Amino acid sequence: MPIPVTDFAHVRLTVTDIVRSRAFYDEVFGFDVAFEAPPEDADAETKEQLAFLFGGVIYEFPGGLLGLRPVAGPNDRYDEDRVGLDHLSLAVASRADLDEAAATLDRLGIAHEGVKDIGAGFILEFRDPDHIALELNAPA
Repeated sequence: MPIPVTDFAHVRLTVTDIVRSRAFYDEVFGFDVAFEAPPEDADAETKEQLAFLFGGVIYEFPGGLLGLRPVAGPNDRYDEDRVGLDHLSLAVASRADLDEAAATLDRLGIAHEGVKDIGAGFILEFRDPDHIALELNAPA
C-alpha cells in the first residue's frame, strides 16, 4: 500500500554562507522567519532546543516551510546534474506576478532567464548565491 501523503511540509537547502543566503532570501522573497538559530549568548537549553537548525533559519510562507542549513563547505557548489535537488519551484498566482518578480530581480541585480511560456503555464528561472536553481511558476 502506498504511503498516504496529504501535502508538502518543507524543504531545506544546504548553503555555504548563511549571512549571504539570508540576505538573498530576505530581499527576494521577504518570507516570515518561523525559526532561527539562537544568538551565541543564548542559554544551553535554547541552543539544544534549536540545534536542528544547524545555525540556519526556517522561513514560513503560505506554501509551507523553507529552510537554509549552512553546513556546506565554502568551496562546495550546487549542481542540478548531480543526485539531489534539480530545482525548487515556487508558485505565484499569475503571469503578472512573474513580470513583477522579473522587475524585482532586475532591481536587485539578480540574473534571470526572463518569463517563459511553457504551454502549461509560465516560469521565471534564476539562481541563489550558492547557484541553486530557483523557479517561479504561474498558471496559464
